[in-house]
Amino acid sequence: MIARALPLLLLAVPLCVVSAAPRRAPVPAQVASVLAADAEARWIPFEVTAGNQIRFGAIANGRPVQAILDTGVSRTIITPEFAAGAGIAATGAEVGAAIGGDVKVGRATLGSLAFGGLTLTRPDVIVTGLPVAAAGGRPVSLLVGADVLRRYALDVDFSARRFRLLPSGRMPFAGTVAPLAIDPTYGAYVTELTLNGRRLRPILVDTGDGSGVTLSAASWKTAAVSGARLTDTIAFGLGGLTTFDLTVLPQVSIGAVTARDVEVQVEPADGYSTRIGLAGRIGAGFLGRYRVLLDPAARQMVLSAPADAAAAPVRSTSGLLLEVTANRLNVLHVMRGSPAAATGWKRGDAICAVNGTPVTPTYAQGSLGRWTVGAPGTTVSLQMCGGATRSLTLASFY
Repeated sequence: MIARALPLLLLAVPLCVVSAAPRRAPVPAQVASVLAADAEARWIPFEVTAGNQIRFGAIANGRPVQAILDTGVSRTIITPEFAAGAGIAATGAEVGAAIGGDVKVGRATLGSLAFGGLTLTRPDVIVTGLPVAAAGGRPVSLLVGADVLRRYALDVDFSARRFRLLPSGRMPFAGTVAPLAIDPTYGAYVTELTLNGRRLRPILVDTGDGSGVTLSAASWKTAAVSGARLTDTIAFGLGGLTTFDLTVLPQVSIGAVTARDVEVQVEPADGYSTRIGLAGRIGAGFLGRYRVLLDPAARQMVLSAPADAAAAPVRSTSGLLLEVTANRLNVLHVMRGSPAAATGWKRGDAICAVNGTPVTPTYAQGSLGRWTVGAPGTTVSLQMCGGATRSLTLASFY
């Protein structure tokens, strides 16, 4: 199952790549699209990136590429590097809306794109840069967007780390149904959610966003949630870095699905959702609690909860959001109201050892990497790369 909490990732903040499409109605989906008769048997294995995204292998123009499955992107994206290597010429100079700000985009046509049981011939794509920070820390060449996916049913089995495409209308497993549609302006997947008795819509359904639930500032105001303990966090998108408020709420409902202990981010007043008329979005940090069927042509999203779907998200008790390099932890952000903020930690501080154990490239995969979400009251000894030693006592703060 995908990790459901930002602090557990340690080496990256959640990715919020959403839409790099020009601000106009999307071009209709490609017609040269063939789903094999045995597509149901063609599961596509994926790995979870450090940014909590679905990363998998595809074939573009006959070449293997690493891709991210991104229902929040209205148009499939390739990088300028891939385009140049494949001899693809990009045309036009338009503006796309993305998390962190607007980005420049061009247009191009791939010769072919294939993964699982799907093959497309001459699909139109967007060409723009995909920063490594916005791709979970490792480069990718392709974001597969809603324009490719939306005529089919997308079955994502997060527990087994695999997905497949099916003909629309298939119901391969039993679950709870929520509404799903294609936004008429941007062409991406949208639903609705209920918070504190208020219905909020449209809500983007975004497998390329590693966070849980993100709301626009206006939606948060409409929901009128009282008593929430807020801190802040950061996210990398195609347009750069953005700061969000962050809390964990006891209940959020999407259609007939009621989820407990949900991590919720709140965008600034001029955030992405506000700029393109969304109430917010749900990402892989939330969807990863379930097995998910996304079938916009049948106007339904089906969620089936495994045994641990109700597990509470892991919360930071340190307040440090960190990036791992070869032999150090670089502080990317100090969360508001946290123990780290109270004791003077700053962005750019560098840690070379934790409780006497040196940081290595495999730090995040071992038990040492969980110290930032340790038990409140625990004191951790941190050796700074400049030679000094600092201690940090963990605490609950949001």
